[in-house]
Amino acid sequence: MSPEQITDKLLKKDQTAAVSRRDFLKLAGASGVASATSGFAFASNAAGSKSDDGTPEQIHITWGNDPTTEVTISWCSPGRSANPRVKVKGAGEEARTVHAELRVYTDGLNNEIVYSYHARFQGLKPGRAHTYEVTAENDRNRNRPFSSSFQTAPSDLEPFRWTSFGDLATPNPAWTLSYPQARFAVMAVERFQPLFHLLNGDLSYADLNPLSQPEVWSDFANNVQISAANRPWMPCPANHEIEFYNGPQGIDSYLSRFLLPDNGTSFLGHWYSFRVGSVLFISLDGNDVAYQDSGPAVSGPDPLTPAAATGNAPIARGRSFYIRGYSEGEQTRWLEMTLRKASEEKGIDWIVVQTHYGALSSTKTGNGSDRGAREEWLPLFDKYGVDLILCGHDHDYERSYPVRGANHNAGTDATTGAVVDTLQPRPTIPANPAATRFDTTHGAVHLILGGGGTSAPLDVYGEDTVNGKVQAKVFTKRNETVDGTVPGTFTRNPADALEDAIWSAQRDTSTGYGIGVFDYEPCREDGKTTITFRYYHAVGADKTPTGDYELFETIVFEKERGR
Repeated sequence: MSPEQITDKLLKKDQTAAVSRRDFLKLAGASGVASATSGFAFASNAAGSKSDDGTPEQIHITWGNDPTTEVTISWCSPGRSANPRVKVKGAGEEARTVHAELRVYTDGLNNEIVYSYHARFQGLKPGRAHTYEVTAENDRNRNRPFSSSFQTAPSDLEPFRWTSFGDLATPNPAWTLSYPQARFAVMAVERFQPLFHLLNGDLSYADLNPLSQPEVWSDFANNVQISAANRPWMPCPANHEIEFYNGPQGIDSYLSRFLLPDNGTSFLGHWYSFRVGSVLFISLDGNDVAYQDSGPAVSGPDPLTPAAATGNAPIARGRSFYIRGYSEGEQTRWLEMTLRKASEEKGIDWIVVQTHYGALSSTKTGNGSDRGAREEWLPLFDKYGVDLILCGHDHDYERSYPVRGANHNAGTDATTGAVVDTLQPRPTIPANPAATRFDTTHGAVHLILGGGGTSAPLDVYGEDTVNGKVQAKVFTKRNETVDGTVPGTFTRNPADALEDAIWSAQRDTSTGYGIGVFDYEPCREDGKTTITFRYYHAVGADKTPTGDYELFETIVFEKERGR
Protein backbone atom coordinates (compact mmCIF):
# COMPACT_ATOMS: atom_id res chain seq x y z
CA MET A 1 0.00 0.00 0.00
CA SER A 2 1.46 3.37 -1.02
CA PRO A 3 1.75 6.33 1.38
CA GLU A 4 -1.01 8.07 -0.61
CA GLN A 5 -3.34 5.07 -0.26
CA ILE A 6 -2.61 4.90 3.48
CA THR A 7 -3.46 8.57 3.90
CA ASP A 8 -6.61 8.30 1.77
CA LYS A 9 -7.82 5.29 3.73
CA LEU A 10 -7.21 7.03 7.03
CA LEU A 11 -8.87 10.27 6.00
CA LYS A 12 -11.87 8.64 4.26
CA LYS A 13 -12.83 6.79 7.45
CA ASP A 14 -14.50 9.98 8.66
CA GLN A 15 -12.98 13.43 8.63
CA THR A 16 -14.31 14.07 12.13
CA ALA A 17 -13.62 10.67 13.62
CA ALA A 18 -10.58 9.56 15.56
CA VAL A 19 -8.02 7.26 13.97
CA SER A 20 -6.75 4.93 16.66
CA ARG A 21 -3.19 3.95 17.39
CA ARG A 22 -4.07 0.38 16.40
CA ASP A 23 -5.29 1.59 12.97
CA PHE A 24 -2.13 3.62 12.52
CA LEU A 25 0.23 0.77 13.39
CA LYS A 26 -1.66 -1.68 11.18
CA LEU A 27 -1.44 0.61 8.17
CA ALA A 28 2.02 1.96 8.92
CA GLY A 29 3.45 -1.53 8.82
CA ALA A 30 2.64 -1.64 5.12
CA SER A 31 4.51 1.57 4.41
CA GLY A 32 7.91 0.80 5.85
CA VAL A 33 7.37 2.66 9.12
CA ALA A 34 7.64 -0.56 11.07
CA SER A 35 11.11 -1.25 9.71
CA ALA A 36 12.33 2.16 10.83
CA THR A 37 10.83 1.63 14.27
CA SER A 38 12.35 -1.79 14.68
CA GLY A 39 15.70 -0.48 13.56
CA PHE A 40 15.55 2.09 16.34
CA ALA A 41 14.74 -0.55 18.94
CA PHE A 42 17.49 -2.89 17.76
CA ALA A 43 20.14 -0.16 17.91
CA SER A 44 19.00 1.06 21.30
CA ASN A 45 18.98 -2.35 22.94
CA ALA A 46 22.37 -3.54 21.72
CA ALA A 47 24.88 -4.29 24.44
CA GLY A 48 28.58 -3.52 24.72
CA SER A 49 31.14 -0.87 25.58
CA LYS A 50 30.03 2.68 24.88
CA SER A 51 33.47 4.16 24.12
CA ASP A 52 34.10 1.96 21.07
CA ASP A 53 30.47 1.61 19.98
CA GLY A 54 29.83 3.18 16.57
CA THR A 55 26.29 1.85 16.20
CA PRO A 56 24.10 4.44 14.43
CA GLU A 57 21.12 5.79 16.37
CA GLN A 58 19.01 8.99 16.41
CA ILE A 59 18.82 8.82 12.60
CA HIS A 60 17.12 11.69 10.81
CA ILE A 61 16.92 13.30 7.38
CA THR A 62 17.01 16.97 6.40
CA TRP A 63 16.83 18.68 3.02
CA GLY A 64 19.95 19.99 1.35
CA ASN A 65 19.98 23.31 -0.50
CA ASP A 66 17.79 21.84 -3.28
CA PRO A 67 15.15 19.40 -1.97
CA THR A 68 14.64 17.93 -5.43
CA THR A 69 18.18 16.54 -5.56
CA GLU A 70 19.80 16.88 -2.10
CA VAL A 71 19.29 15.34 1.32
CA THR A 72 21.47 14.90 4.38
CA ILE A 73 21.23 11.77 6.50
CA SER A 74 22.42 12.40 10.07
CA TRP A 75 22.83 10.34 13.22
CA CYS A 76 24.75 9.93 16.48
CA SER A 77 26.55 6.99 18.04
CA PRO A 78 27.37 6.05 21.67
CA GLY A 79 31.12 6.18 20.93
CA ARG A 80 33.16 7.36 17.99
CA SER A 81 32.33 5.54 14.75
CA ALA A 82 34.97 4.06 12.48
CA ASN A 83 34.32 4.81 8.81
CA PRO A 84 30.70 5.97 9.24
CA ARG A 85 28.86 5.84 5.91
CA VAL A 86 25.52 5.67 4.13
CA LYS A 87 24.60 3.73 1.00
CA VAL A 88 21.72 5.16 -1.04
CA LYS A 89 19.95 3.62 -4.01
CA GLY A 90 17.23 5.16 -6.15
CA ALA A 91 14.85 3.08 -8.25
CA GLY A 92 16.64 1.92 -11.40
CA GLU A 93 19.96 3.46 -10.28
CA GLU A 94 23.28 2.18 -9.07
CA ALA A 95 23.82 2.36 -5.31
CA ARG A 96 26.37 4.87 -4.09
CA THR A 97 28.06 5.36 -0.75
CA VAL A 98 28.89 8.64 1.00
CA HIS A 99 31.24 8.80 3.97
CA ALA A 100 29.88 10.99 6.73
CA GLU A 101 31.50 14.07 8.21
CA LEU A 102 31.98 14.04 11.97
CA ARG A 103 30.91 16.79 14.33
CA VAL A 104 31.92 16.63 17.98
CA TYR A 105 30.94 18.78 20.93
CA THR A 106 31.48 18.38 24.66
CA ASP A 107 28.51 19.19 26.86
CA GLY A 108 29.39 22.22 28.97
CA LEU A 109 27.70 20.92 32.11
CA ASN A 110 28.49 17.20 32.41
CA ASN A 111 31.55 17.04 30.13
CA GLU A 112 30.06 14.25 27.99
CA ILE A 113 31.41 14.00 24.42
CA VAL A 114 28.73 13.74 21.72
CA TYR A 115 29.51 12.38 18.24
CA SER A 116 27.23 13.24 15.34
CA TYR A 117 27.58 12.36 11.66
CA HIS A 118 26.23 13.85 8.45
CA ALA A 119 26.23 12.25 5.00
CA ARG A 120 25.33 14.71 2.24
CA PHE A 121 23.83 13.36 -0.96
CA GLN A 122 23.62 15.50 -4.09
CA GLY A 123 22.55 14.76 -7.64
CA LEU A 124 19.62 12.57 -6.64
CA LYS A 125 16.68 12.13 -9.01
CA PRO A 126 13.72 14.44 -8.24
CA GLY A 127 10.43 13.03 -7.02
CA ARG A 128 11.82 9.54 -6.59
CA ALA A 129 11.91 7.03 -3.75
CA HIS A 130 15.34 6.09 -2.44
CA THR A 131 16.39 3.38 -0.01
CA TYR A 132 19.42 3.70 2.26
CA GLU A 133 21.55 1.90 4.84
CA VAL A 134 23.59 3.47 7.65
CA THR A 135 26.56 1.66 9.17
CA ALA A 136 30.18 1.84 10.40
CA GLU A 137 33.06 -0.58 10.93
CA ASN A 138 32.23 -0.72 14.65
CA ASP A 139 28.47 -0.88 14.13
CA ARG A 140 27.27 -3.76 16.29
CA ASN A 141 24.47 -4.25 13.75
CA ARG A 142 26.76 -4.46 10.71
CA ASN A 143 25.23 -7.75 9.62
CA ARG A 144 21.84 -6.07 9.62
CA PRO A 145 22.44 -2.31 9.34
CA PHE A 146 19.72 0.24 9.86
CA SER A 147 17.75 0.79 6.66
CA SER A 148 14.86 2.96 5.59
CA SER A 149 13.71 5.08 2.65
CA PHE A 150 12.85 8.65 1.70
CA GLN A 151 11.49 10.57 -1.28
CA THR A 152 13.05 13.60 -2.93
CA ALA A 153 10.87 16.61 -3.71
CA PRO A 154 9.24 16.84 -7.15
CA SER A 155 10.90 19.13 -9.68
CA ASP A 156 7.63 20.05 -11.38
CA LEU A 157 4.52 21.73 -10.04
CA GLU A 158 2.95 18.77 -8.30
CA PRO A 159 0.78 18.58 -5.18
CA PHE A 160 2.55 17.73 -1.94
CA ARG A 161 1.85 17.65 1.78
CA TRP A 162 3.76 18.83 4.81
CA THR A 163 2.95 18.74 8.51
CA SER A 164 3.94 20.96 11.41
CA PHE A 165 4.01 21.36 15.16
CA GLY A 166 6.44 22.66 17.77
CA ASP A 167 7.24 21.97 21.43
CA LEU A 168 7.76 18.22 21.29
CA ALA A 169 10.02 16.99 24.18
CA THR A 170 10.49 13.25 24.81
CA PRO A 171 8.12 10.42 25.74
CA ASN A 172 10.14 9.75 28.90
CA PRO A 173 8.32 11.33 31.89
CA ALA A 174 11.51 11.07 33.97
CA TRP A 175 12.69 14.25 32.23
CA THR A 176 11.28 17.66 33.12
CA LEU A 177 8.43 18.72 30.78
CA SER A 178 8.47 15.38 28.96
CA TYR A 179 5.29 13.38 28.47
CA PRO A 180 4.27 10.17 26.65
CA GLN A 181 2.20 12.20 24.17
CA ALA A 182 5.51 12.98 22.44
CA ARG A 183 5.56 9.42 21.11
CA PHE A 184 2.03 9.72 19.71
CA ALA A 185 2.86 13.11 18.15
CA VAL A 186 5.71 11.57 16.14
CA MET A 187 3.43 8.72 15.10
CA ALA A 188 0.85 11.27 13.98
CA VAL A 189 3.32 12.65 11.45
CA GLU A 190 3.62 9.16 9.97
CA ARG A 191 -0.14 8.80 9.93
CA PHE A 192 -0.38 11.64 7.42
CA GLN A 193 2.66 10.61 5.34
CA PRO A 194 3.91 14.13 4.48
CA LEU A 195 6.79 14.86 2.15
CA PHE A 196 8.44 16.60 5.14
CA HIS A 197 7.72 17.95 8.61
CA LEU A 198 8.39 21.41 10.10
CA LEU A 199 9.39 21.27 13.78
CA ASN A 200 8.79 24.78 15.10
CA GLY A 201 11.31 24.90 17.94
CA ASP A 202 11.57 23.59 21.52
CA LEU A 203 12.76 20.16 20.47
CA SER A 204 14.00 18.09 23.43
CA TYR A 205 13.87 20.44 26.45
CA ALA A 206 17.32 19.20 27.45
CA ASP A 207 18.05 22.58 29.03
CA LEU A 208 15.47 21.84 31.74
CA ASN A 209 17.42 18.69 32.60
CA PRO A 210 20.85 20.36 32.70
CA LEU A 211 23.04 17.58 34.09
CA SER A 212 21.54 15.05 31.64
CA GLN A 213 21.39 17.12 28.47
CA PRO A 214 22.95 14.58 26.05
CA GLU A 215 20.72 11.79 27.40
CA VAL A 216 17.59 13.90 26.90
CA TRP A 217 18.67 14.75 23.35
CA SER A 218 19.22 11.04 22.73
CA ASP A 219 15.75 10.11 23.97
CA PHE A 220 14.24 12.87 21.86
CA ALA A 221 16.08 11.90 18.68
CA ASN A 222 15.46 8.16 19.03
CA ASN A 223 11.77 8.90 19.38
CA VAL A 224 11.77 11.25 16.39
CA GLN A 225 13.63 8.64 14.34
CA ILE A 226 10.33 6.75 13.98
CA SER A 227 9.39 9.43 11.45
CA ALA A 228 12.52 11.48 10.72
CA ALA A 229 14.35 8.45 9.29
CA ASN A 230 11.67 8.31 6.57
CA ARG A 231 11.26 11.97 5.62
CA PRO A 232 13.01 15.29 6.34
CA TRP A 233 12.28 16.95 9.66
CA MET A 234 13.19 20.63 9.35
CA PRO A 235 13.66 22.38 12.72
CA CYS A 236 14.24 25.92 13.94
CA PRO A 237 16.04 26.81 17.19
CA ALA A 238 14.07 28.20 20.13
CA ASN A 239 14.46 29.12 23.77
CA HIS A 240 14.78 25.52 24.98
CA GLU A 241 17.62 24.82 22.55
CA ILE A 242 19.75 27.30 24.52
CA GLU A 243 21.99 25.56 27.05
CA PHE A 244 24.54 26.75 29.58
CA TYR A 245 28.16 26.71 28.38
CA ASN A 246 27.25 25.25 24.96
CA GLY A 247 28.57 27.94 22.63
CA PRO A 248 28.12 31.71 22.31
CA GLN A 249 24.36 31.41 21.80
CA GLY A 250 24.05 28.18 23.78
CA ILE A 251 22.90 26.10 20.78
CA ASP A 252 26.01 24.09 19.94
CA SER A 253 24.14 20.84 20.65
CA TYR A 254 21.44 21.79 18.15
CA LEU A 255 23.99 22.94 15.55
CA SER A 256 25.99 19.75 15.95
CA ARG A 257 23.00 17.50 15.38
CA PHE A 258 21.36 19.20 12.37
CA LEU A 259 22.99 19.95 9.03
CA LEU A 260 20.63 22.43 7.37
CA PRO A 261 20.54 24.36 4.07
CA ASP A 262 23.31 26.94 3.65
CA ASN A 263 22.28 30.53 4.39
CA GLY A 264 25.50 32.16 3.15
CA THR A 265 26.07 34.00 6.44
CA SER A 266 28.38 33.58 9.42
CA PHE A 267 25.54 31.90 11.36
CA LEU A 268 25.17 28.61 9.50
CA GLY A 269 22.30 26.50 10.80
CA HIS A 270 20.59 29.33 12.68
CA TRP A 271 18.25 30.22 9.81
CA TYR A 272 17.74 28.96 6.26
CA SER A 273 15.33 28.59 3.34
CA PHE A 274 14.36 25.94 0.83
CA ARG A 275 11.87 25.68 -2.00
CA VAL A 276 9.47 22.92 -3.03
CA GLY A 277 7.34 23.54 -6.11
CA SER A 278 6.16 27.14 -6.03
CA VAL A 279 6.38 27.33 -2.20
CA LEU A 280 9.33 29.04 -0.53
CA PHE A 281 9.89 27.96 3.08
CA ILE A 282 11.88 30.25 5.39
CA SER A 283 13.03 29.14 8.85
CA LEU A 284 14.02 31.87 11.35
CA ASP A 285 15.62 32.00 14.79
CA GLY A 286 13.26 34.07 16.93
CA ASN A 287 15.76 34.17 19.80
CA ASP A 288 17.53 36.90 17.84
CA VAL A 289 14.59 39.34 17.89
CA ALA A 290 12.29 38.34 20.76
CA TYR A 291 12.07 40.61 23.79
CA GLN A 292 11.38 37.62 26.00
CA ASP A 293 14.28 36.34 28.05
CA SER A 294 15.20 33.19 26.15
CA GLY A 295 18.05 31.65 28.18
CA PRO A 296 17.74 28.54 30.38
CA ALA A 297 16.68 28.93 34.00
CA VAL A 298 18.10 27.71 37.30
CA SER A 299 15.16 27.23 39.63
CA GLY A 300 17.36 27.36 42.71
CA PRO A 301 17.91 28.19 45.43
CA ASP A 302 21.08 26.12 45.06
CA PRO A 303 23.39 26.95 42.17
CA LEU A 304 23.79 24.64 39.19
CA THR A 305 27.28 23.15 39.46
CA PRO A 306 28.87 21.74 36.28
CA ALA A 307 31.13 18.69 36.42
CA ALA A 308 34.58 19.66 37.72
CA ALA A 309 36.22 18.46 34.49
CA THR A 310 34.45 21.17 32.48
CA GLY A 311 36.23 23.95 34.35
CA ASN A 312 33.00 25.98 34.22
CA ALA A 313 31.79 27.98 37.19
CA PRO A 314 28.56 27.28 39.11
CA ILE A 315 25.48 29.17 37.92
CA ALA A 316 23.26 30.90 40.46
CA ARG A 317 19.50 31.27 40.35
CA GLY A 318 18.25 33.15 37.30
CA ARG A 319 19.10 33.22 33.64
CA SER A 320 22.54 32.59 32.22
CA PHE A 321 22.39 34.95 29.27
CA TYR A 322 20.05 37.00 27.13
CA ILE A 323 20.75 36.63 23.40
CA ARG A 324 18.35 39.06 21.74
CA GLY A 325 20.24 40.83 18.97
CA TYR A 326 23.10 38.33 18.80
CA SER A 327 23.33 38.52 14.98
CA GLU A 328 23.48 42.35 15.05
CA GLY A 329 20.84 42.49 12.32
CA GLU A 330 22.44 39.91 10.03
CA GLN A 331 19.41 37.61 10.17
CA THR A 332 16.95 40.38 9.30
CA ARG A 333 19.17 41.57 6.43
CA TRP A 334 19.30 38.00 5.14
CA LEU A 335 15.53 37.73 5.49
CA GLU A 336 14.92 40.86 3.45
CA MET A 337 17.36 39.76 0.76
CA THR A 338 15.66 36.35 0.57
CA LEU A 339 12.18 37.88 0.39
CA ARG A 340 13.25 40.42 -2.22
CA LYS A 341 14.67 37.67 -4.44
CA ALA A 342 11.46 35.70 -4.00
CA SER A 343 9.41 38.71 -5.09
CA GLU A 344 11.43 38.82 -8.31
CA GLU A 345 11.03 35.08 -8.96
CA LYS A 346 7.93 34.46 -11.08
CA GLY A 347 7.81 30.79 -10.14
CA ILE A 348 7.18 31.42 -6.41
CA ASP A 349 3.49 31.67 -5.45
CA TRP A 350 3.65 31.08 -1.70
CA ILE A 351 5.96 32.08 1.15
CA VAL A 352 5.70 30.14 4.40
CA VAL A 353 7.74 31.24 7.43
CA GLN A 354 8.63 28.94 10.32
CA THR A 355 9.75 30.41 13.63
CA HIS A 356 9.12 29.77 17.32
CA TYR A 357 7.96 32.92 19.11
CA GLY A 358 4.44 34.05 18.25
CA ALA A 359 3.83 37.63 17.18
CA LEU A 360 0.10 36.96 17.60
CA SER A 361 -0.94 34.84 20.58
CA SER A 362 -3.76 35.58 23.00
CA THR A 363 -3.07 32.87 25.56
CA LYS A 364 -3.70 33.83 29.18
CA THR A 365 -1.44 31.28 30.87
CA GLY A 366 1.26 30.87 28.22
CA ASN A 367 3.78 33.37 26.90
CA GLY A 368 1.66 35.58 24.65
CA SER A 369 2.77 37.89 21.84
CA ASP A 370 6.18 39.42 21.27
CA ARG A 371 6.66 42.90 19.84
CA GLY A 372 10.22 42.04 18.83
CA ALA A 373 9.01 39.95 15.89
CA ARG A 374 6.35 42.55 15.10
CA GLU A 375 8.82 45.40 14.70
CA GLU A 376 11.65 43.42 13.04
CA TRP A 377 9.86 41.03 10.70
CA LEU A 378 6.17 41.83 10.23
CA PRO A 379 6.85 44.92 8.06
CA LEU A 380 8.96 42.69 5.78
CA PHE A 381 6.21 40.07 5.71
CA ASP A 382 3.78 42.81 4.61
CA LYS A 383 6.12 44.33 2.04
CA TYR A 384 6.93 41.06 0.31
CA GLY A 385 3.62 39.23 0.71
CA VAL A 386 4.39 36.41 3.15
CA ASP A 387 1.36 34.12 3.33
CA LEU A 388 1.67 31.93 6.44
CA ILE A 389 3.70 32.17 9.66
CA LEU A 390 3.94 28.93 11.66
CA CYS A 391 4.98 29.20 15.31
CA GLY A 392 5.09 27.25 18.55
CA HIS A 393 6.11 28.47 22.03
CA ASP A 394 2.57 28.56 23.42
CA HIS A 395 1.38 25.00 23.87
CA ASP A 396 -1.89 25.26 22.02
CA TYR A 397 -3.55 26.12 18.70
CA GLU A 398 -4.55 29.58 17.57
CA ARG A 399 -5.23 31.02 14.10
CA SER A 400 -5.31 34.68 13.16
CA TYR A 401 -7.26 36.46 10.48
CA PRO A 402 -5.09 37.75 7.62
CA VAL A 403 -3.17 40.71 9.06
CA ARG A 404 -1.34 43.58 7.42
CA GLY A 405 -0.07 46.79 8.98
CA ALA A 406 -0.41 47.87 12.61
CA ASN A 407 -2.56 50.02 14.86
CA HIS A 408 -0.44 52.30 17.03
CA ASN A 409 -0.90 53.10 20.72
CA ALA A 410 -3.61 50.43 21.05
CA GLY A 411 -2.14 48.72 24.12
CA THR A 412 -1.93 49.45 27.80
CA ASP A 413 0.74 48.92 30.43
CA ALA A 414 -0.10 45.77 32.39
CA THR A 415 0.64 47.51 35.70
CA THR A 416 -0.27 51.19 35.31
CA GLY A 417 -2.80 51.14 32.48
CA ALA A 418 -0.85 53.80 30.57
CA VAL A 419 -0.99 53.77 26.77
CA VAL A 420 1.62 51.51 25.14
CA ASP A 421 2.37 51.05 21.45
CA THR A 422 2.23 47.28 21.03
CA LEU A 423 2.14 47.53 17.21
CA GLN A 424 -1.23 45.76 17.31
CA PRO A 425 -1.57 43.81 14.01
CA ARG A 426 -4.43 45.06 11.82
CA PRO A 427 -6.73 42.22 10.65
CA THR A 428 -8.89 41.82 7.55
CA ILE A 429 -12.05 40.36 9.07
CA PRO A 430 -14.47 38.79 6.56
CA ALA A 431 -18.17 39.62 6.53
CA ASN A 432 -18.72 36.12 7.84
CA PRO A 433 -16.33 35.70 10.81
CA ALA A 434 -16.72 31.92 10.46
CA ALA A 435 -15.31 31.96 6.93
CA THR A 436 -13.07 29.04 6.00
CA ARG A 437 -11.49 30.40 2.78
CA PHE A 438 -8.96 33.24 2.78
CA ASP A 439 -7.07 35.07 0.05
CA THR A 440 -3.66 35.68 1.59
CA THR A 441 -2.97 38.64 -0.68
CA HIS A 442 -5.06 40.47 1.95
CA GLY A 443 -2.54 39.65 4.67
CA ALA A 444 -0.50 36.93 6.34
CA VAL A 445 -2.17 34.35 8.56
CA HIS A 446 -0.36 33.42 11.78
CA LEU A 447 -0.74 29.92 13.23
CA ILE A 448 0.31 28.84 16.73
CA LEU A 449 1.08 25.12 16.46
CA GLY A 450 2.68 24.42 19.83
CA GLY A 451 0.93 21.14 20.56
CA GLY A 452 3.66 18.58 19.88
CA GLY A 453 4.04 16.46 22.98
CA THR A 454 5.52 18.45 25.85
CA SER A 455 3.93 18.21 29.27
CA ALA A 456 2.41 21.55 30.27
CA PRO A 457 -0.94 22.87 31.47
CA LEU A 458 -3.52 23.66 28.82
CA ASP A 459 -3.28 27.34 27.93
CA VAL A 460 -6.40 29.27 28.94
CA TYR A 461 -8.15 31.82 26.73
CA GLY A 462 -10.73 34.51 27.07
CA GLU A 463 -10.59 35.17 30.79
CA ASP A 464 -8.92 38.59 30.62
CA THR A 465 -11.45 40.76 28.81
CA VAL A 466 -12.22 44.45 28.55
CA ASN A 467 -15.67 45.38 27.24
CA GLY A 468 -16.11 41.79 26.13
CA LYS A 469 -12.92 41.73 24.05
CA VAL A 470 -10.22 39.12 24.63
CA GLN A 471 -6.96 40.63 25.86
CA ALA A 472 -3.54 39.45 24.68
CA LYS A 473 -0.31 39.74 26.67
CA VAL A 474 2.53 41.44 24.81
CA PHE A 475 6.25 41.77 25.53
CA THR A 476 7.25 45.24 24.35
CA LYS A 477 10.66 45.58 25.98
CA ARG A 478 13.50 43.49 27.34
CA ASN A 479 12.02 41.51 30.18
CA GLU A 480 15.13 40.60 32.13
CA THR A 481 16.30 42.03 35.42
CA VAL A 482 19.99 41.75 36.28
CA ASP A 483 20.57 39.30 39.11
CA GLY A 484 23.06 41.15 41.31
CA THR A 485 24.47 37.98 42.84
CA VAL A 486 26.31 36.71 39.75
CA PRO A 487 27.40 38.87 36.78
CA GLY A 488 25.69 37.95 33.54
CA THR A 489 22.67 36.24 35.09
CA PHE A 490 19.10 37.48 34.90
CA THR A 491 15.64 36.87 36.32
CA ARG A 492 12.58 36.94 34.10
CA ASN A 493 9.74 39.44 34.30
CA PRO A 494 6.24 38.77 32.93
CA ALA A 495 4.75 40.41 29.83
CA ASP A 496 4.50 44.15 30.33
CA ALA A 497 1.51 45.15 28.17
CA LEU A 498 -2.01 44.16 27.09
CA GLU A 499 -3.99 44.71 23.90
CA ASP A 500 -7.32 43.64 22.42
CA ALA A 501 -6.75 40.47 20.37
CA ILE A 502 -8.83 41.78 17.45
CA TRP A 503 -6.74 39.64 15.11
CA SER A 504 -7.62 36.28 16.71
CA ALA A 505 -9.93 34.15 14.56
CA GLN A 506 -9.86 30.69 16.17
CA ARG A 507 -8.55 29.07 19.35
CA ASP A 508 -8.71 25.46 20.54
CA THR A 509 -9.88 25.48 24.17
CA SER A 510 -10.34 21.70 24.41
CA THR A 511 -6.74 20.46 24.38
CA GLY A 512 -3.18 21.67 24.03
CA TYR A 513 -2.08 18.88 21.66
CA GLY A 514 -2.42 18.71 17.88
CA ILE A 515 -0.80 18.70 14.44
CA GLY A 516 -1.15 20.93 11.39
CA VAL A 517 -1.51 19.21 7.99
CA PHE A 518 -0.99 21.28 4.82
CA ASP A 519 -1.90 20.15 1.29
CA TYR A 520 -0.51 22.28 -1.53
CA GLU A 521 -2.30 22.37 -4.89
CA PRO A 522 -0.15 24.20 -7.49
CA CYS A 523 -2.78 25.10 -10.09
CA ARG A 524 -6.51 24.66 -10.45
CA GLU A 525 -8.55 25.04 -13.61
CA ASP A 526 -9.63 28.53 -12.50
CA GLY A 527 -5.99 29.67 -12.39
CA LYS A 528 -5.76 29.70 -8.61
CA THR A 529 -3.37 27.87 -6.31
CA THR A 530 -4.38 26.66 -2.85
CA ILE A 531 -3.03 25.38 0.42
CA THR A 532 -5.63 23.41 2.35
CA PHE A 533 -4.85 23.43 6.06
CA ARG A 534 -6.34 20.94 8.49
CA TYR A 535 -5.74 21.02 12.21
CA TYR A 536 -6.13 17.76 14.11
CA HIS A 537 -6.18 17.70 17.90
CA ALA A 538 -5.78 14.91 20.45
CA VAL A 539 -8.76 15.46 22.76
CA GLY A 540 -8.06 14.26 26.30
CA ALA A 541 -4.31 13.99 25.82
CA ASP A 542 -3.80 16.65 28.49
CA LYS A 543 -4.85 14.00 31.04
CA THR A 544 -4.18 10.69 29.27
CA PRO A 545 -1.80 10.35 26.29
CA THR A 546 -3.61 9.18 23.17
CA GLY A 547 -3.01 8.41 19.53
CA ASP A 548 -6.52 9.51 18.57
CA TYR A 549 -6.25 12.74 16.59
CA GLU A 550 -9.56 14.26 15.44
CA LEU A 551 -10.20 16.96 12.86
CA PHE A 552 -10.72 20.36 14.52
CA GLU A 553 -11.02 22.67 11.51
CA THR A 554 -10.27 22.95 7.79
CA ILE A 555 -9.16 26.23 6.18
CA VAL A 556 -8.37 26.88 2.52
CA PHE A 557 -5.83 29.56 1.61
CA GLU A 558 -6.06 30.60 -2.03
CA LYS A 559 -4.68 33.14 -4.48
CA GLU A 560 -4.12 33.74 -8.18
CA ARG A 561 -0.97 32.16 -9.51
CA GLY A 562 1.99 34.51 -9.94
CA ARG A 563 1.53 36.12 -6.49
